[in-house]
Amino acid sequence: MKRFISFAILLALALTTARVPAATPNPHGFAPLDAEEISVSYQRLFAEFYKKVDTQTVLDNAHDSLVTYLKREGVTNPKVAALHASDDVSQNIRSLDREVEQASNQYRSGKFGARDLTYATISGMLGAVKDRYTIFLSPKDYADLNAGLDGTTFSGTGIVIESDETSKMINVSNIVPDGPADKAGVQQDDTIYTIDGKSSKGLTIQQASSLLRGKEGTPVTLQILRDGKLLPTPISIVRAPIKQLSVYSKMLPNKIGYVELTVFGRDTASELTTALDRLQTQGARAFVMDLRDNGGGYLDAAVGVSSKFIPSGPIVSVESRQSQITTLEAENTAINPVPLAVLVNGHTASVSEITSGAIQDSGVGTIIGTKTFGKGVVQTIFPLPDGSAVKITTARYLTPHNRDINTVGIQPDITTAENKNPRYGELSKDTQLQAAVTFLQNKIAQLGGATPQ
Repeated sequence: MKRFISFAILLALALTTARVPAATPNPHGFAPLDAEEISVSYQRLFAEFYKKVDTQTVLDNAHDSLVTYLKREGVTNPKVAALHASDDVSQNIRSLDREVEQASNQYRSGKFGARDLTYATISGMLGAVKDRYTIFLSPKDYADLNAGLDGTTFSGTGIVIESDETSKMINVSNIVPDGPADKAGVQQDDTIYTIDGKSSKGLTIQQASSLLRGKEGTPVTLQILRDGKLLPTPISIVRAPIKQLSVYSKMLPNKIGYVELTVFGRDTASELTTALDRLQTQGARAFVMDLRDNGGGYLDAAVGVSSKFIPSGPIVSVESRQSQITTLEAENTAINPVPLAVLVNGHTASVSEITSGAIQDSGVGTIIGTKTFGKGVVQTIFPLPDGSAVKITTARYLTPHNRDINTVGIQPDITTAENKNPRYGELSKDTQLQAAVTFLQNKIAQLGGATPQ
């Protein structure tokens, strides 16, 4: 199956953060909003970062970042006074404010203003702790992150498409449950012969998508090939709002259900519940959960996903800066136990590893693939008033067996290398999936099911 999330989100959110309405930026003089954002960022860094923070290092890095920004914007030899740490927090914050204000007054140009200098200063403060995950997020960065985790909405048919390498036509790789196409009778693995009379042969994914999407309430007519035969009647679909899914599912041979999680977003656990229910209704006797290239997301989503397979007990323990340990338990929502394989690779990271580790430690499933990324720290996002945010590493996590996998990763129970250019979810083009299916077929046979063919 084609990956529809084009980036990996290498973080775990310990808290679900509220979105803050974006303020109108003041591109000119230093404003109270700039001072507030510097103050909040400074105090959050010192209060929340999971290790001790050195004040002078933070001030030095903020100064250097500001100078670097000015030089990059064409200011020759900017003169910005160095900052000296005080035991008084409010004095340190005032020093940062004065530095940005003075730089703004002295070097302001049409290319940048005080808000840009504020952002550079905050970035420098966060960079002082030398943690790759503790960073500043501009309003656009923060909005993009939320869209990636929570899903975008568009008007369309609810068909997930891919291009068939042999026929060069557009295939239906998945259907959004209860979406317009699902209600109209389009099925997974159908081939779209025409879209409003236009042949799908030779269309790119982007071209086909532009034809399937459109204004809400407008119709689109598809001619469908099913099992190699053209359906006698075209299918008319009325476009409606479609939310980008984070879980895609299909039935593989021998009644093995396949679920692919692209990210751990706000609705991932509920989407997984829907997918598992549908596959169980179709008679699934085992499951493959594909976490390859899944870079993470919300911590509570990982607990919800893990709880679908782990009936009780710990899912993950989170250790904060003060060595306070909070253990999150399974939510008592598990399906009836069936053989389970979890696919992972070197881009399986963060809360994907929490889920993989919990399943491995609990013994409810088998991890197959290659060693995971090894990100065992947790970030919390703190929104700022203008729609930007600071992301700070606030804790580390441990698996149910108290394993710290940071920089180490999770070693699969069965190691299987990826083939070159795999197409995830397509059995003939995915050696890791083939290994998982073979493993599960043997499990089914051991439990008294059909003999593997």
